[in-house]
Amino acid sequence: MKSPNEIQGVQPTKQTLMQSQMQLIKIAILAMGGEGGGVLADWIVNLAEAHGYFAQTTSVPGVAQRTGATVYYVELFPGADNPETAVPVLALMPTAGDVDIVLASELMEAGRAVQRGLVTPDRTTLITSTHRVFSMKEKSAMGDGRVDSNVLIQQCRQAARHFVHFDMASVAEKSGSVISAVLFGALCGIGILPFNRTQFEETIIKGGVGIKPSLTAFGLGLGRVQSEDGIAASTSAFHTPNTDGDIQENTPDPHHGHSDRGLSHDGPTDQHEVKSLLQHIQQQMPPYLHDIAQKGIRRLIDYQDPAYARLYLERLQALIGRAGKPDHNHSRSKKLLCETARHLALWMAYEDTIRVADLKIRASRFERISRDVAAGSDQLIEIKEFLHPRIEEICDTLPVSVARWLSDSHFVKRILEKWLSRGHVITTSSIGGYLLLYTLASWRRMRRHTLRFQQETERIEKWLQRIGTTAAHEPALALEIVHCQRLIKGYGDTYTRGMNNFQTLMQIIDRHLPHLSPTSLRLLREAALADEHGDQLRACQRHLSLY
Repeated sequence: MKSPNEIQGVQPTKQTLMQSQMQLIKIAILAMGGEGGGVLADWIVNLAEAHGYFAQTTSVPGVAQRTGATVYYVELFPGADNPETAVPVLALMPTAGDVDIVLASELMEAGRAVQRGLVTPDRTTLITSTHRVFSMKEKSAMGDGRVDSNVLIQQCRQAARHFVHFDMASVAEKSGSVISAVLFGALCGIGILPFNRTQFEETIIKGGVGIKPSLTAFGLGLGRVQSEDGIAASTSAFHTPNTDGDIQENTPDPHHGHSDRGLSHDGPTDQHEVKSLLQHIQQQMPPYLHDIAQKGIRRLIDYQDPAYARLYLERLQALIGRAGKPDHNHSRSKKLLCETARHLALWMAYEDTIRVADLKIRASRFERISRDVAAGSDQLIEIKEFLHPRIEEICDTLPVSVARWLSDSHFVKRILEKWLSRGHVITTSSIGGYLLLYTLASWRRMRRHTLRFQQETERIEKWLQRIGTTAAHEPALALEIVHCQRLIKGYGDTYTRGMNNFQTLMQIIDRHLPHLSPTSLRLLREAALADEHGDQLRACQRHLSLY
């Protein structure tokens, strides 16, 4: 980039170049769709131009990545109010190692900035929100693909000269605004730009859109930065959740972001039956299982009905009789039963098309979407679902006899596959779309007669049998068998890949049970979770000579 002296045809001295470089302010903004990254960039440009600076902003949109992550780049140069100052040539893209301020709307975006070299310890001030929006890689991982927020924060702290971080999403929600206004306040609070608070606020007012909530969010962001919490926020709240003793999915799931773990919404639940289930837990099960078992029946009543929850307790009670007797390995038996109770509830509440339809029409989902898009009470929201079911998923939802007939190769199957291959868009917020999904969700009354239910029942019973048999002589190996359930999740291709890997591990267990060590099975399971295509699992099998 040329300096003003070069533009005028004057050969610049070394001192002139250094002064010019110091006056130039370079800012990179990393934001996702709907977070106001473009508005924030415009605010900075308007602020600078109103007070004697040349300013320029450019943007590079992301492609199919985290709802459209975009990098906005802003350069500011003084002298616009001086007629003798030549117009500078400003850069269009940030350069690694040459950025003064980085603003990130989410913690992973801050990590991306560090990875790209935009943040340097000798120069860059990094301002970021610490909330997380999980990336597609994290969501689609076979195992727990979440990146530890503590690691991200530590890396950002080491990479930046000055690091400001706090949960800006909660601040924005509290003020009824978006993260861009909180970031603007934080930018004002650090005092790097040569503008005061009044000038920042005047820029928001001149923008003319959402003035009151934006000013509120701006003030809250500025206040957090000026407090000790904003400058050196504690990271204790960012530990990756420990799932031991709790019933939750192994990876973040878009349908379960806000829990609907209450009793069945499909109609009034038999309270007497629920009370009977709770009494069974209190009277028949050891105290250390009470909390997990109660969560399990709550989940399964919501998923199906009280009778299904009773089946869960019966299966768990049968295992207690084989593995729960006090002995010198009582601590191992205790952990084995707790983990089995948790994973059994997860498996019994497997995701089929009925479950997916059920979750998509829940009132809590509509409320969450309204909050996410910051819709007003007088605004209408249109929700569209893109459905691309496979013939296997259709068969899984049908009664056993019909499903087996359809799965045979004949013209009906070919016609249906051709129709399904196009994909279909359903507007859930419309009457027709909602009724279609409601009808599918209501089919859960017939779930016990479906092909998928029969298959899952057989697999669960064999899995429990392996656990019970192994627990009698090797509790540690039985626990590893329990954890193999982590491979089974989701629906569609995700479920198919996980189930194929699970079946491979079960075959290895059946063939090598007398000689299989817990460590070997754990290595195999971790290899299966690390690679959705099964390449690492096959490599691990070759290494351990287990086929």
